[in-house]
Amino acid sequence: MIRFIKTEDLLVLEYQPGRNADETYVDRKLKAEGTVTIRKTFTFTANDRYYPDPDNQQGEPFDNDFERDDGTRWFVLGITEGEYFRVKRNVFGSKHDVFLWDEMPLTQKTFIAETDISIFRRIDALVDEPIVVGGSLENAIPIEAFEELLANFPTTTEIKHYSRARVTRVLRDYFATMSDAQIRLDEFVNQKKSIRNISKIEFISSYELKKFEYVRDELQEMLREVESAPNSIKEKDWQRQIVEFLLLIFPKYVAVLENVHIKDFYTTPGRTRNRYLDILLVDANGSVDVIEVKRPSAHQLLSRKPGSRGNYLPSSDLAEAAMQAEKYLFHMNKWGRVGERSIQNKRGKELPKGLTISITNPQAMLVLGRDKDFDSRQKHDFEIIKRKYANIVDIVTYDDLLRRLDNIITMIHHNYSKLGARAGQR
Repeated sequence: MIRFIKTEDLLVLEYQPGRNADETYVDRKLKAEGTVTIRKTFTFTANDRYYPDPDNQQGEPFDNDFERDDGTRWFVLGITEGEYFRVKRNVFGSKHDVFLWDEMPLTQKTFIAETDISIFRRIDALVDEPIVVGGSLENAIPIEAFEELLANFPTTTEIKHYSRARVTRVLRDYFATMSDAQIRLDEFVNQKKSIRNISKIEFISSYELKKFEYVRDELQEMLREVESAPNSIKEKDWQRQIVEFLLLIFPKYVAVLENVHIKDFYTTPGRTRNRYLDILLVDANGSVDVIEVKRPSAHQLLSRKPGSRGNYLPSSDLAEAAMQAEKYLFHMNKWGRVGERSIQNKRGKELPKGLTISITNPQAMLVLGRDKDFDSRQKHDFEIIKRKYANIVDIVTYDDLLRRLDNIITMIHHNYSKLGARAGQR
């Protein structure tokens, strides 16, 4: 059994062997090897031993009988520094020290995941700076986010496949660790800012290029991640990231409204039902469009085999998603001016000042699935399916999104090279 005891100056780990465990294990390891590792997570030396004083009032958090010989031992886990307990890197076998807010609750689950996996050693492998949990430091992981990390920490069967992916996603907002695409973009911007005489038009053009390259590279990384580990990114997190990319690709939209409430007067005659749109996009004129974003790993686009007449049919996932998008558009159009006022009243604070919601022939975009492995027949039939829905729903696969990005990048390269040529002629 392990428990953690806070004193005025120290964080102490108390270790008590289990009922059938070797009570001499700790002492034997310290004597023979100079160190002992508890639960594959905490490594201590003889100098880390702590001896509570039963005659001292400060020893009250400890048991009264310190002379018993049941194998219970105490070790200094951390030392007080300001509002934190500092745990030195050698304890976890990590690259960096760990700082734990002195008011955060501590249990075994704070440090040890299933099958004695060291949580902080896993985190340390993914970042390049000290780990700070809770408290007031700027780079600290908020307690709520850390608890979310613990709740979602991979089980044994998941570890092999995507522990790195899941932990990295949770931590990305709280550490300076960045993806390769982010690093390349930042290096580019910093480099350009240092060139004082560069043409503003040239800078904007080159920045646009780097922006689209960044989106493409990040999207490719996310797709690789879900290919190897389909559940490594939650659907809501996936949706938010993809929408951010779409706003960069399609800059006409100026606002994103999530979980938008609309009215359904038709599904049940005589009764009004509430519907909720995951994402509503608002353009610079206030006109709204619907977007449905699905993780690619969970959705098949076409029937696995051609039908009796040799044609591939839309999968049930695709047909259902398209039908749902069409029904959302139907209900919004029927809601009309009343709906505009309702959304405006409820969500107006999320819009740019002076912008008014307008439901004027809204369109829908459906982002899902992969088509990179389609053969020529599948590509042909899928294109026909897309055209069937084109008047209402724009169906975009993730590979189609990548192709669009590649085309944009190629076009900017071409235009940028022409701009450079004209500049050289002057």
